[in-house]
Amino acid sequence: MWRNSVGCFSSKLLTSKSSSSTRIPLLRHGGVVTRSTSTAAGPESTHPAGSVKVGLEWVRTGSPGSSAVDLSSFAAATGCFKGRDVVDMAKHYGRCYSELSKARLSMLVVATSGTGYILGSVSAIDYMGLCCTCAGTMMVAASASTLNQVFEVKNDAKMNRTKKRPLPSGRISIPHAITWASSVGIVGTALLASKVDGYPLQLANMLAAGLGASNLVLYAFVYTPLKQIHPINTWVGAIVGAIPPLLGWAAASGQVSLNGMLLPAALYFWQIPHFMALAYMCRKDYADGGFRMFSLADASGQRTASVALRNCLYLLPLGYLAYDWGLTSGWFCLESTLLALAISGTAMSFYLNRTTKDARRMFHASLLYLPVFMSGLLVHRVTESEQQMTMENTDKIVEMLPSLGTTEETPEEKRMKQSVGNGQRRSPVAYASVAPFPFLPAPSYAEF
Repeated sequence: MWRNSVGCFSSKLLTSKSSSSTRIPLLRHGGVVTRSTSTAAGPESTHPAGSVKVGLEWVRTGSPGSSAVDLSSFAAATGCFKGRDVVDMAKHYGRCYSELSKARLSMLVVATSGTGYILGSVSAIDYMGLCCTCAGTMMVAASASTLNQVFEVKNDAKMNRTKKRPLPSGRISIPHAITWASSVGIVGTALLASKVDGYPLQLANMLAAGLGASNLVLYAFVYTPLKQIHPINTWVGAIVGAIPPLLGWAAASGQVSLNGMLLPAALYFWQIPHFMALAYMCRKDYADGGFRMFSLADASGQRTASVALRNCLYLLPLGYLAYDWGLTSGWFCLESTLLALAISGTAMSFYLNRTTKDARRMFHASLLYLPVFMSGLLVHRVTESEQQMTMENTDKIVEMLPSLGTTEETPEEKRMKQSVGNGQRRSPVAYASVAPFPFLPAPSYAEF
């Protein structure tokens, strides 16, 4: 009986050793990495014998029945797993930084700054300086947008349009966002203050850096809190949007001149109908978020539409001014006028109907207006050499006009000019010697 018990225990032990698998947790990140030493092929065993599980996959580490793990294969498997983690982490933070920076809006800001730089270039364009200006503008804009979201995280969480942003959704922490904003803001401002002129970098344009830093402060610390205080925030935001092209002009020319104010003026007037349309379409969202927009105090929408229409009309003379100031050719005057009439037409439609559909149409027209306007400025731009050539040709034409209009003088005219030049004056009675007084004798002039 004792022998039978021992035999039964031994058979159970052998069965357990041959059918069980030993799993050792090695790494925990999205799954468990385990080592298997099982050699049985039962119905419950679905992994290969002598393999290592990485996440959801099994990696063969040796021949079936071997209890030793091939360390080189395991290292390759875990290295591949860590590589995927790094890629996933980079994608995650890349998306977060892109959304914090409002990448599409920042690219539009960069486009206006680059256009201002090209217009401000005297003749040849310094492409290295253009790249530095665009990169610096992008970083400063990203910093301002991030700080804007840091200050408005609670408001964004209440709005359907913004509640999925990185901060309200919890995908990134507020200290992390502040660190990101501070880093890119400092680097961007330094880059705007630097100009590549050989090696090393030389501080050459503090004016552009000052404009960039002041715009960051104006957007993050003035415009952002003002959105919850007073509807005038729209006009302050328009000033913020008008500074980047002036920054580009200053970076290229080193100064702020009257010609450099044309594109900033266009940006200022353009932003009013653009944001009035957006605020009208998203009135409920802005009200839920606690923002004091102009459209919220205008139930009928009439004042909102009239403000948009008025600023669209202000865009009409900009094409002529660009031509009159020598920035562009005459073709741009025509194109800009037609473009302004088109956006004014959508604003007039919104003024007459005041519906969400008409507001959306004006919004889409504003999205089309700005890139076409800036493209026209660049295409029809007149360089300084072309302006100088035009001025020289004009001077030559003016010099030729007197010679073309002169005729042969009569001896009497010559004698009269000579007498006047010698200081002699005709007696008043001499004018009475001709009609209608022919009866008076002709006077005689004595030589003194």
